[in-house]
Amino acid sequence: MPADPSRIVTARQMLTHLGLTLADLVSEPDTSRRMPTLAEYLPRVAAAASPGTRRTYGTYWNRMAAALGHLRLDEVTASDIEALMQVTATARSRRTGRQGRHAGEHVVAAARAVYRRAVADGYLTAADSPAHRVVKPRRLPNPRRALTPEELQDINVVARTSGNDVVLDALLLRLHTETACRRGGALALRLIDLDTTHALVCLTEKGGTLRWQPITPTLAERLLDHAQARGAVLPTDRLLRYRNGRPISSRRYDHLWRRIGERLPWVAAQGISTHWLRHTTLTWVERHFGYGIARAYAGHTDRRGPATTTYIKADLNAVATALAAMAGEPHPLASMHPFR
Repeated sequence: MPADPSRIVTARQMLTHLGLTLADLVSEPDTSRRMPTLAEYLPRVAAAASPGTRRTYGTYWNRMAAALGHLRLDEVTASDIEALMQVTATARSRRTGRQGRHAGEHVVAAARAVYRRAVADGYLTAADSPAHRVVKPRRLPNPRRALTPEELQDINVVARTSGNDVVLDALLLRLHTETACRRGGALALRLIDLDTTHALVCLTEKGGTLRWQPITPTLAERLLDHAQARGAVLPTDRLLRYRNGRPISSRRYDHLWRRIGERLPWVAAQGISTHWLRHTTLTWVERHFGYGIARAYAGHTDRRGPATTTYIKADLNAVATALAAMAGEPHPLASMHPFR
């Protein structure tokens, strides 16, 4: 069947409009861009990832390189990734572990991160990703809960009466209880992030989010005294420090909760950690001041959930008011000062 001349004219006009010729449509594909192997490509993925992503997925990327590194990106199959998930059977047992289920999740998530980057770089299409054809293990309900006042008191007593640096440990527990911050937020605090005039700390947390969080004036003064006594001088010097002047690391938290668990067996049995303090504080704020203020107190900025979250934002003064009520100490930014 001969082609319709009018359609040929229309097609030529379209090509001219796009700046193309017939030769462009029949040219050979560019073969100079060789498909890399997984081992060759993983360093590029790691270089483009955030520090947090590298910490989370680095171990699993190493496992992928060891088991599948010799394969090209387009040779890896969903079955290969599912085989890697067997790492859950031999996952390192930790106090807060979930029988390797999280490790299985991370294998899939780490593989998806690799193939998202490969799609973005033009090596594959989204439909070619084997990682996205693997189903993640179903996440179990979170066992964390709010601690009772008695439990929280027992934990604080042990922290303040044992260990080689009770001043540091007491500050850590109080900081997390007052701010409901994550470990990363506390570890990142610098001298410049402490505002003793307004009793605030600037927290840098998940996704690089920044927020000023109220703390009691008492804690603000104690944090400043602690930092200066242990060698913090420059604005960018870390706030929380060992007695020898070195900034603390996440290991301090591991040692702290291990010690508390040795003296309070129920802490070890339930796998209680710093994040439980976040649950404790936010639960109290939600019960007494409502969801909107609890959301602001937590530093949540995502837009998931009911549409009403757009309209129930709370400001810094509302968060300071909740802190003042919880701590029983007036705050300079609180909307009301019932304790004066």
